[in-house]
Amino acid sequence: MKETEKEEGGGRGGTTKAEKDQSWIPKIIKKRVCTTFVEDSSSNGALCQCGGARETHASVATGDYFSAAIVSQWDSAQHSSEYPTDAFGELEFAGAGKRHSHFLRLSCDTPPNTVYTLMTAHWGVPPPNLVLSVVGGEGKAKVKTWVREVLRQGLVKAAQSTGAWILTEGLREGVGRCVGEAVRDHGTAAPSLAQTKVIALGITPWGLVHNRQQLINPQGSFPAKYYVRNTLQDSCCLDNNYQAFLLVDDGSVGRRGGEAGFRARLEDYISHLRTGIWGSGSIEIPVLCMLIAGEAAMLKQVDLSLRNSIPWLVLAGSGGAADLICEIVDDFSPALSVSSATEGEGEAPSVNLRDQVMERVKKHFPSGAERATEKLTERVLSIYQNRDLITVYHGEQEGPDDFDTVLLKALVRASKQRDSDDSSPYTEELKLAVAWNRVDIAKSELFNGDIHWKYDDLEDSMTDALVNDKPQFVRLFTENGLNILEYLTYERLESLYSSVSDSSLIYELLHRRLSERQGASGSVPSLAPSGKSPENPQSGSHPASFSLYEVSRVLWDILGDVCQPFYYSELELDNITNTRKSLKKVNKLLQGECVYRKRRCAFPWASLFIWAVLQNRREMAIFFWEMGGESVLSALSGCKMLRELSKLEGETETKMSMKELAQKFENLAHDVFSKCYQSSENRSFTLLIRKSPVWGGATCLQMATAGDARLFFSHDGVQSLLTEIWWGDMERHTEVWKLILAFFLPPLIYTRFIAFRERDEEGNNKVAVKRVKSIETDSLYGETIFSFSDIKHTEEEADEYNDLRSKTKGYTPGTPKRPFVISRWRQFWSAPVTSFLGNVLMYFLFLLLFAYVLLVNFKPPPPVGPATMELVLYFWVFTIVCEEIRQTFFVGSCPLYQRVRLYIQDMWNKCDITAITLFIIGLCCRMFEWSYEIGRAILCLDFMVFTLRLIHIFAIHKRLGPKIIIVGKMMKDVFFFLFFLGVWLVAYGVANQALLYSYDPRPDWVLRRVFYRPYLHIFGQIPLEDIDAAKVGEVRCTDNVTLIDAGAEPCMNTYANWLVIILLVVYLLVTNILLLNLLIAMFSYTFSKVQENSDTYWKFQRYNLIVEYHSRPSLAPPFIILSHLHLFIKRNIRRVPSVKVHHFVLEVTGKRANKLMTWEAIQKENLLTAQNKWLRGSDTERLKRTSAKVDSVLKQMAEIRDHDRRLRALESELEYCSSALSWIVEALSQSNLIKTTRPPPRIREPPSCSS
Repeated sequence: MKETEKEEGGGRGGTTKAEKDQSWIPKIIKKRVCTTFVEDSSSNGALCQCGGARETHASVATGDYFSAAIVSQWDSAQHSSEYPTDAFGELEFAGAGKRHSHFLRLSCDTPPNTVYTLMTAHWGVPPPNLVLSVVGGEGKAKVKTWVREVLRQGLVKAAQSTGAWILTEGLREGVGRCVGEAVRDHGTAAPSLAQTKVIALGITPWGLVHNRQQLINPQGSFPAKYYVRNTLQDSCCLDNNYQAFLLVDDGSVGRRGGEAGFRARLEDYISHLRTGIWGSGSIEIPVLCMLIAGEAAMLKQVDLSLRNSIPWLVLAGSGGAADLICEIVDDFSPALSVSSATEGEGEAPSVNLRDQVMERVKKHFPSGAERATEKLTERVLSIYQNRDLITVYHGEQEGPDDFDTVLLKALVRASKQRDSDDSSPYTEELKLAVAWNRVDIAKSELFNGDIHWKYDDLEDSMTDALVNDKPQFVRLFTENGLNILEYLTYERLESLYSSVSDSSLIYELLHRRLSERQGASGSVPSLAPSGKSPENPQSGSHPASFSLYEVSRVLWDILGDVCQPFYYSELELDNITNTRKSLKKVNKLLQGECVYRKRRCAFPWASLFIWAVLQNRREMAIFFWEMGGESVLSALSGCKMLRELSKLEGETETKMSMKELAQKFENLAHDVFSKCYQSSENRSFTLLIRKSPVWGGATCLQMATAGDARLFFSHDGVQSLLTEIWWGDMERHTEVWKLILAFFLPPLIYTRFIAFRERDEEGNNKVAVKRVKSIETDSLYGETIFSFSDIKHTEEEADEYNDLRSKTKGYTPGTPKRPFVISRWRQFWSAPVTSFLGNVLMYFLFLLLFAYVLLVNFKPPPPVGPATMELVLYFWVFTIVCEEIRQTFFVGSCPLYQRVRLYIQDMWNKCDITAITLFIIGLCCRMFEWSYEIGRAILCLDFMVFTLRLIHIFAIHKRLGPKIIIVGKMMKDVFFFLFFLGVWLVAYGVANQALLYSYDPRPDWVLRRVFYRPYLHIFGQIPLEDIDAAKVGEVRCTDNVTLIDAGAEPCMNTYANWLVIILLVVYLLVTNILLLNLLIAMFSYTFSKVQENSDTYWKFQRYNLIVEYHSRPSLAPPFIILSHLHLFIKRNIRRVPSVKVHHFVLEVTGKRANKLMTWEAIQKENLLTAQNKWLRGSDTERLKRTSAKVDSVLKQMAEIRDHDRRLRALESELEYCSSALSWIVEALSQSNLIKTTRPPPRIREPPSCSS
């Protein structure tokens, strides 16, 4: 008890977060203190048998003479008691760097599940895929050199590659020190960003730790400073290379072995947990004990672990107990096996075996008493009983290079002894390889062609690889017989979504939708976000069970209205758009049998691709993209999802990785489409506008627009398609002035003044038309959705053209030909370029009319005004309002609120709303006498807004478009500049006004001098007579407050005039030199940054403009009212559905769709082949291949040396046999026992080289 009264180490600053998180520890974790002083006879009463001095014991312990008198042997369970622990927190090793280690003093009877949860949940130690428990080699005995190499090159390397924990005593002595140095060397050599770190944990006897008083602090130490004595020698100090220390307290002091029981229970507990996230792995965490040397007491620990079916790896030649066990396992025949080594379980061990074991025990531990030797013999016999769990490693002969393979085989051997099922003998080895993420072992040992794998053998391992993000194994299983169509059912897909990490963004989004669904059904959500309460570290929540409905809703939130909702047909929600109804139906469906879960997933690769993208798993997502179809659209969809997720992600590092992966997919889409465009221009155009059944009817252009894929739009193939759409049936090289002239002289369109591309009306199979027509009868103004130019003489493309034409609305091969006058009229006016130029010309006329009304013809309010021209202006604006209403409420198929939201998101639509709102307000004010001037002022401002709207019109220009983008970017810089300028302007203006005028009650003049005059100073307008008192002439002013209140001019205050001048100088210095140059520098940076990508930005904006004018009627305001009336009659009276709801959409089905997808897949394979070829030719890959070859040569040389050693041993044995036979022959020839009938054979001479 007096230990707690010693000096407390570590010191305490403020209350930290770690301190709060671990404040519950003393309530649950206990320590042990000796409560009965049992005198040690060898110390003359100064020491207790626990190892502690008499003065360190409490008075209760030393005063219980009766108990001490009847006790002859001290026992931890009987003679010590538990108290709240007083040593926990973080450990800082003085002079050993800034890295802290965790530590905890705990009773030897502490439940292992509590400690494991503390380490993984609160200390942040990652859960292991393997536990390597290194025992033996304690004390100051020197560790052999080859053992050090095994620990450094074999053990630590294997632990890093498998994600293992290494358990030792954690002291700076023996094997523990060697392991610590190996971990340190590995950490120094490994890259700083390595994903897998080596985790070394020390399970140390508390009473053996040197300077343990420095760790004592009942409130916890954050951190505790731990001073280590001479580090060059072995000592019982804690090793600073360990991540955490479990200081096991059994009440003893200076004695080993008190931690053995807790260590065995912890190993047994971990061995029953499963690997992977949420314990989702296909196997339990393997635990392997490694014995190096060891004293006689170590045999007890080995025996206890073997009884718990924990496998052991014993290093032969390391000395002590390890060599004894190796001899017993290697030398004794299984025929000598005992039926039982414990009493009451069968017959006694055979006398022959017992005698042999006792001889070996005496050989290795000769100084023991007879009774101790008997006990050790029983221990060894019990160990021999479980010899199948023991693997002997001859480190001097085998070397440390393939130590991880040795560990794998040792665990597989042990698992085969434990498991008696009929599964494949290699299944356990495969599961271990997956758990350790050692695809190299799997390829070399399991998938080398010698083993025939069944689907059932790979199913669990495939799930393990998917959940725990091991894409190399997923690729390996796919290449070796796993059928993804059979594997991925909707039930398994739901389980994959349920296994996502609770710290990820997608988990939060899915859980939100799950709570919404469960709230609609009237039930309380079944789980909260995962966590463990400090008071009960064993508590936690199981991962949520998400259904396809939550996945579908999350995808709808991310992708928007670009595509139809996913998985709605499986959930029987095809025709339901109302959220409340869909929730009711889904809840009813999920309460039933859920037949859909047994079905196979319709598009497995796409579903797995979405699952991987939502979790931001780079390698996994790229692999699924490679395996799936519709490569261009899939890559663009991944780009869209990742960019939307990055907007929601809060962590900067994750956000950046999402943006990088999104750019990667955009590059892939660009590269694949480039290959497609080089192969076939016609098919690549079809690829851009084809509706995808996999992605809910979306097209590549729609997904690229939604995903802001500007690089993709900058591709020449996409721009070529847009140019063809822009010009319609006219030649793309037609001069603009010809089109403008045709507006005023329409008969010119029937001449050769404007060149049109001729259609192939005959559908001749011998002539392939590269122009793909899609006739659209949506409005009076145009039939052609798009058209392409040149002619190719290919029969296959002619078939594709006719197939496309057959899909067009109202098209049949026998459709009568329209008259030339009507067809040519429609060809001219249906082109988007015609609609654009018409709108531009009419908009200029609108601005001229607006300016004329404001400047010349703005009459007074009624009854005098408004004039006729002003009424025409009102009607013109009315037609503009009608067009904006049509764009908002009657374009698109998504719900009304989404259409409104999409409309408002566009900056130019906001400009239109502002202009129309100002016009309506000005019009209303203009009609009344009292607000006439206000209305006129508002209309003047409105004219500016309408004029600025011209910027959007000129965005189509190749020269002006990029400059408009640069101006838009610079406007953001101006706002930052105005912020800084406003701060200085207010600071100077207020100070200047207060110094010059002590009293001025006129608000207008105050505001003018505070804001307006300092602003003019920036541009050089500095009236010195208003600032410098020396420059002021004769001015009529007064200092009388009464006169000033009456309106007289106040006089300037000349007291601090010198300060006014200084402030002016400082103000001009900051604004004119510092801030203005800062603005110029910001403009220069923005210009240089945007100028590099301005062409890409412009091409992306060009698409939006083409889509807008493609969907608009050809007539411009005010004549557009005729188009609106026509559309009203067509939609509401004739009930003709709109085809222009979807822009640039083509329905491709049947054989042609299969051909298109196959062709696209071939182009993707060509791209991947070219990339892999380039990658193989890089210096990095060449070095890797050279390194692999060198490793193979070294391995073969090691095998050759082993064969040479065996041959030498065989030669020596043959030489011995030959000598023995010669001796026998000679002896027999000299005796009379056998009478020979012929002489003995002679040794034949080997044939000479000459013969």
